[in-house]
Amino acid sequence: MPTRRTLLQAMSVLPMVAGCGLSTGNARHYTPSGLPLRRVNVSQQRVIRTVAGLRPFRSSGFRVEAESVDSRLLIHNYGHGGGGITLSWGTSHLAMEIAMQSQHRRCAVLGCGAVGLASARLMQDRGWDVTIYAKDLPPETTSNIAGGQWSPTSVYDDEFVTPEFSMQFEAAMRHSYRYFQNLVGQKYGVRWISNYRIKGEGYEDDGFTRSHIDMYPQHQTLAAGEHPFAVPEVLHYNTMLIEPAVYLPAVMRDFHIAGGVIKVREFIDRADVLTLEEPVIINCTGLGARDLFDDRDLFPIKGQLTFLLPQSEVNYITLGRRGLYMFPRSDGILLGGTFERDQWSLTPDPVETRRIVEGHRNFFSAMEDPWA
Repeated sequence: MPTRRTLLQAMSVLPMVAGCGLSTGNARHYTPSGLPLRRVNVSQQRVIRTVAGLRPFRSSGFRVEAESVDSRLLIHNYGHGGGGITLSWGTSHLAMEIAMQSQHRRCAVLGCGAVGLASARLMQDRGWDVTIYAKDLPPETTSNIAGGQWSPTSVYDDEFVTPEFSMQFEAAMRHSYRYFQNLVGQKYGVRWISNYRIKGEGYEDDGFTRSHIDMYPQHQTLAAGEHPFAVPEVLHYNTMLIEPAVYLPAVMRDFHIAGGVIKVREFIDRADVLTLEEPVIINCTGLGARDLFDDRDLFPIKGQLTFLLPQSEVNYITLGRRGLYMFPRSDGILLGGTFERDQWSLTPDPVETRRIVEGHRNFFSAMEDPWA
């Protein structure tokens, strides 16, 4: 049995032990939350895969809108651009509010990506019987190709935005921000993480994070000497990082546990969709809505990603080195990126692959890492 004296002696050592953990480097080598900033080991020999995905983009922004077809209620929820995972719970909340105005309690959800799953789960939480119809299931959905950082970027073109959409966007962003906080943890693969946005270098601060600073905590500008990167100035803030390979299966399990049914089915056109028996249909088909519902405003933006072997010691995001970005995930270090409008090919471009890898190698080789 320890005596009071031995307990006090042990407690007196604790500050010294804690201090030893910070003995390497100085404050600029740590995030504001106190995590060490380690260098990413970038080399061609560490590449494990390169993939490309097509973001469903509308210049006027995502579409959350209802239409009545005979006795059916068809609710559209698609076109999120680069903010599909980020806004999934938010736009699905808006779609759910529309559905709840009906007298029905049974619906079909089209699509099994992040938006479709969020829509389905929100309807289940309100007591609805839900069936998902999808051509592809995780890990074959567009959502699986996404980076997964919570930040609603590349969602619309400023010159096409209406005041009505701006209100929808603000509401969706805030709903989604709150929903994802409830999912932080290993089960869903969601965690808070520091972001370092390199100022200059083709990634200027457009004021968005500053105008929504309540959703970008620890927002601060760091000058040279306050960070370990070989650039004059960076903008720091925290976001959530969602790992699709963990998150999507977890939400699918929740859907099944709540009694949901998934049916693999490919629809030919709008008429084929309307053969479904459910009185409410929520359309979360992403880019597929272009042909299914003749939305000519919808087009793809190609994004290309290269993954390196995982580095568990890397726990921060970098953004903005001539459009490049790095997300550290358990399935690998993700390096992006490209933003190619109206490109339909899913084949990665080797020239872009070299640009992405070499750009990150140059950036991180110049980074200070006292532990290296």
